[in-house]
Amino acid sequence: MPLSDTQRFAAVDIGSNSIHLAIAERHGDQLKRVASMSEKVQLAMGLDAHNQLSPAVMERGFECLQRFAGRLGDVNSAHLRVVATNTLRRAANSQAFIAHANDILPAPIEIISGREEARLIYLGVAHTCPSNKQRLVVDIGGGSTELIIGQNFTPLLTESTQIGAVSFSQQFFGDGVISALAFEKAIYAAQKEVIKFASLYKKTGFDEALGSSGTIKTIGQALAGFGLGEEITLAGVEQLKASLIACAHVNEIEMEGVKAHRKAIFPAGVAILLAIMKVFGIRLLRYCDGALREGVMYDMLSRMDFHDVRDDSVAAIIDRFGVDKKQAKRVAKTAAQLFNQVQSALSLPADGEQMLKRAALLHEVGLAIGHSGYHKHGSYLLRHADMAGFSRTDQEKLSLLVRYHRRAINMDDCERVIKAGGVALSYLALLLRLSVVANYGRFELSKQQIQLAVDDNHWHITVKIDRPEHQACVINIQDEAHWFAKWGIELTVMGA
Repeated sequence: MPLSDTQRFAAVDIGSNSIHLAIAERHGDQLKRVASMSEKVQLAMGLDAHNQLSPAVMERGFECLQRFAGRLGDVNSAHLRVVATNTLRRAANSQAFIAHANDILPAPIEIISGREEARLIYLGVAHTCPSNKQRLVVDIGGGSTELIIGQNFTPLLTESTQIGAVSFSQQFFGDGVISALAFEKAIYAAQKEVIKFASLYKKTGFDEALGSSGTIKTIGQALAGFGLGEEITLAGVEQLKASLIACAHVNEIEMEGVKAHRKAIFPAGVAILLAIMKVFGIRLLRYCDGALREGVMYDMLSRMDFHDVRDDSVAAIIDRFGVDKKQAKRVAKTAAQLFNQVQSALSLPADGEQMLKRAALLHEVGLAIGHSGYHKHGSYLLRHADMAGFSRTDQEKLSLLVRYHRRAINMDDCERVIKAGGVALSYLALLLRLSVVANYGRFELSKQQIQLAVDDNHWHITVKIDRPEHQACVINIQDEAHWFAKWGIELTVMGA
């Protein structure tokens, strides 16, 4: 009997070297993988000197995603996440790729930051290879390498470095020649990148080291082929380096576990791992068959079970920047009430309520920098902060909501918001403006104080007037009518 869609989760990981799909079945608080696909699209190879993805590599990506989409018929789109990493973070024309890919897949692509990628990788490793020990996790990808120290399911340190097997292959082994000099240059470059983290990581400490993803898996298989066992030792990787130099060219690599499509990037992966093991004093490393896509699915599971790390991130920012919690909660309460009143009429997505709530809680965060233009300061902070659980895509939406919650807005601003999140995001921006201005007096409003009704592009506000300050609320909302008109919305307000 086929599984119901509520039992299935799926994750698509658009990496610099490969694009992966994993589908899993839920068993309580655990996920069991039931299907997986992986294709070596090598997006990073398609980046030119101006960080433009070539049409040919984009087409390879679209063809891969089209095949993956055919496997997602039994998965509810609410249980699917598509994340993109280093190459789409760097690509100047990434939005062109994403726009077309979003027409193929049943869920939108989310570009995630390097640290969010590290957090999700650790989550995947921690669930796949559970332990109470404090551990260092190393994930060598095509375009970046993530370094994480954590214990149980909690990451303690997360870093993403700009070294990867594809990028280093182009830089140091681009002609396919494997020489001692090329190896030393690659190792030095990798050491230079990671050594800045060594002091803090060594001070924090770790009891064991694990590696995840394809490069480290391949290194482990190659060492096993040498009869050196399943564990990856520093001495073994040094021996692997010597064997690769003896091959002299990537086409001559004949080692167990090193598939044809991995030969070109294998020496670079070995050089990066050697550099990391030397810098962090790792003598022994074990491979774990859990990584980003598993972490993405467990993160979805956590959100469903009412522990959303995004709320922890919002709370941490509120504390860090001294946001007025009482006012933040007043605005968030009004925003939720208005959202529920018009969700159906405006066809707002269910997850829009949480996006609006988080923007309401953070709308004054920019006051920590300065009062003048604080909405702009807050917008900048939210766009660039490391916020666990948020994709860059969602941080951009959050940033725009905060940016336009006050002061002048025009049609160009509306178009910018719609481009980032569709018409629904523009409606959320207007709902936030109403919520902020309604609470301008910084006093509590009752649950039925403000009523909003929508008739096409005409929004009707009714304010129940129990006290003199409620009349001021009417006047403040009336002042918004001019700006709402700039976005094509007629706003009327009356007291009752």
